Formats: sequence, structure tokens, C-alpha cells
Amino acid sequence: MPLANVSNFAITPFVDLVVSSELGLYCPFGDFFIDPLRPVHRALVTHGHSDHARRGSKEYLTQENGVGILKERLGRNQSISGIPYNQEIRIKDAIVSFHPAGHILGSSQIRIEVNGEVWVVSGDYKTTPDPTCEPFTPVRCHTFVSESTFALPIYHWETEAELVRQIQSFVNQNKKDNVLTVLCGYSLGKAQRLLKAVDSDNVYLSPSVFRMTKEYESAGVQFKAYREFKGKEKKSDWSNGVLITPPQTIPIDYFQELDIEFRAAFASGWMSQSGSNQMQSYSAGFAMSDHADWEGLNMAVRESGAERIIVHHGFSKPWIRYLCEKGFNVLTFPKN
Repeated sequence: MPLANVSNFAITPFVDLVVSSELGLYCPFGDFFIDPLRPVHRALVTHGHSDHARRGSKEYLTQENGVGILKERLGRNQSISGIPYNQEIRIKDAIVSFHPAGHILGSSQIRIEVNGEVWVVSGDYKTTPDPTCEPFTPVRCHTFVSESTFALPIYHWETEAELVRQIQSFVNQNKKDNVLTVLCGYSLGKAQRLLKAVDSDNVYLSPSVFRMTKEYESAGVQFKAYREFKGKEKKSDWSNGVLITPPQTIPIDYFQELDIEFRAAFASGWMSQSGSNQMQSYSAGFAMSDHADWEGLNMAVRESGAERIIVHHGFSKPWIRYLCEKGFNVLTFPKN
């Protein structure tokens, strides 16, 4: 399927190594899909989030640190293989390798080479480092396929050190006020960054966060002591306590039954906008994102050295217009 051209610039002839289909992004030279939307025969997976790793495919290939995460998410009996970062393998007529995307543990940009033509499908990526995964590494290519989740100039992230300071300040104030701290973040990726950020000797993890954190530890990521929240803890167990949980599983009824006062904070890039509906539901918010901000997205494009950029998944139209004005050859995948 051809690419939809949204640029006013002249198009250099390219061989399309990746095309869009109803099943997702497809590489005809290697006969595989990248983060397919529905079950396929061979799926290359950039990372373990549910909008990229879906059940039902016959075979999965991902970066080796993400194998445990995919098995936890997709099923232990699934055929899931992993390879190290930067190792090249041949899949039919395509040479493929996985490179750090800095998004979560095992997240990857997938490099595809056919007859000297190189494409990189970035998946989700973050250009600022954090202590829970390998940092983003630019990969030189002819065509760079980029997400655009936060592709607006209003999005600019604080350093990891500043986020840690903000989070610990919130925890310390709650301790001073004898109030339980609830830190909300998605169970895979965000919750582990929150765990790294917290300095407390009484941290509980919700069951889903606990399971994902164990997969991180299996891959060599180290954390301070924590316990799994089982819903059977006594009120006294929560002294100066911290619970890390997805926002949808805050055990409000349990806390009310034990007469435990708590303050909840949500960690998300969307919390950077003070007027957001999410911000109003919490005592505090931290603009902690696992995606690149405006500066990071543009840096990734520049450092890829790509002759053309394919933008998808997010605020694509404003960013496409901006990149075109900067002289880039920019396209987007057609809608199926």
C-alpha cells in the first residue's frame, strides 16, 4: 500500500520497506508485522504495552529484556523469542535489529535493512534517560518512522532528578501530616520509575505493579525493598506508607473501612497541563512521561539523519507542518 504524501517537497525515490495494512505495519521483504493490530503469523514487538503487544499471533520476537513482560502480558505458553540490542538477524530478505528506545524496559526501535536501504520504526520512545531501562540511542537511517504522542511545543519534561525531588517532597509532606501516600502510574514502566523515585521503607505495590516489577528485577533492574498489597493489611501496617498502583485500582473502599486518610498523585505526561480533568482528581500531579517531548522528538529526527520522516500516532498534523517548514520530506501512513 503506498504512503500518503503530506509534504510539498520533492520525493526521492524509495523502496517502501514498511507499508500500512489493516493488520498493522508490515514488512513485505521479511514477511513480518511490527506491533500488529490483530493476530498474525510473525510479530515483531517494540515493547510490552497493550497497544503494541496483542494476543493471538503465532510467533513473537522482541528485545530480550522484554520477553518476560510479554509472557506475563500475553501468556507463558506463547512462542516469544528475544534477541540482544544491536544484534543483526536475517528474516527472509530483511536484516533486522533492535535498538534502545528508552520508553520502558526492553523497548526498541526496529531497524530494517534491505539492499542497503535502511528504515527505523521507532515504536514509542523517550530521549531523556531514567534508571529503569536502557537510554534511547539514535539510529541512522534513510526513513525514520516516528510516534508523535506529545508533538506540540507546549510539552517539555523536567529532568529525572527534578521529578524525583517533586515526588519525594510530596511523600515527605504526607508523612509529616500522617497521611498515606498513593502514587498512581501505569503498572508497566511508570510504576517502576515511581518506585525508583521513592525513598521510603514502607512501600506497597498493587498486584499488577508487583508482577511487572518482578519482571524488571528478572532483567537485572534493582529496587529498594517493597511488598505486595494484598488487601489484608492492618491499619498499623500503613505507618508512613506508600502505595504504588494504577489509578483505576486505588482501593478506596478498603481505606475507608480502615479509616485511613490518603492523598493520591498521578504521574503522566498529560499532568503537565494544569487545567486537565485528570489533574483535578488528584492532590498532586507529576509530569512524568515515557514518551519524548517536543524537543526530544525533533532531536530524534535530526540525529536519525533520515531523508524522510513518517509520522503517526499522536499530534501528527501540527508536527508534520512544522517539519515540512524545516525542510524535511515528511509523510504519514494512509488510513485503512
